Amino acid sequence: MFQDIEPHRISCEFKPMQPTDAGYVVVYNHDSVLLKQEVNGFTLPTCADLKRIQPGMLNDLQYLLSVDDNAFFLSLQKPSLQPGFVFKSPQIFRKLSPTWLAFAGATAAHLGRWYEQRRFCGRCGATLSHKPDERALVCRECGLTEYPKISPVVIVGIINNDKLLLTKAAAGVYRRYALVAGYVEIGETLEAAVRREVMEETGLRIKNIRYYKSQPWPFSSSVLAGFFADLDGPDTVTLDTRELAEAVWLKPTEIPEGEPNFSLTGEMIEAFRRGLIT
Repeated sequence: MFQDIEPHRISCEFKPMQPTDAGYVVVYNHDSVLLKQEVNGFTLPTCADLKRIQPGMLNDLQYLLSVDDNAFFLSLQKPSLQPGFVFKSPQIFRKLSPTWLAFAGATAAHLGRWYEQRRFCGRCGATLSHKPDERALVCRECGLTEYPKISPVVIVGIINNDKLLLTKAAAGVYRRYALVAGYVEIGETLEAAVRREVMEETGLRIKNIRYYKSQPWPFSSSVLAGFFADLDGPDTVTLDTRELAEAVWLKPTEIPEGEPNFSLTGEMIEAFRRGLIT
């Protein structure tokens, strides 16, 4: 999947690290990131690149993470665009190569989104400051401490004997088959969220809920938890048309090949299609 970047290793814990010319910089601005155009596509700019186009940006960089010896830093300043540089949606990281750089860039953009959206205290309105000893923002006026936002999401593969329920979303640009999914509510267990989302979106009852695998998903600031479950009762779907445009029961031979090596949803569908899940 997207996060599988071995033999490279990502390290996301906080470190008081200073930028060097070789460090990568995620310049984040309203859900877009600055990229450098190259012959074969795009890449993230380095500190050396920013030193050439806008040296003042290097004075306020925040360390985010590392992959091996490659450090990544954040800037929330918007530079004057120079030839060869462009702002793109973080979705571009789904297609960037090498994979380790794409995953690191997407994860860095997740953190950039949080930093950009947490400039002021939600309790008193004062400006937040970086906490020097951990990844957190603190209000010097009222003492409120904010930590990075991660939203848990459940994904559910519902099995009906030799069939899997595949869905298509009612909104958005993604048009491939997917699985029932949704955010976990406050006070819910993951298993309770699985039952609720299935009932809300399809009207189906399920049993034998079993955990499959998890995946960090920086594009929605989430961590995904995948489950399989068996149908418990009638298989007639009552579609929540606000969430889903389609829901169909398909046998393995009827399921089209997707993108199993990228997303948890794709891997779960492919595992059922290949007979690895029953």
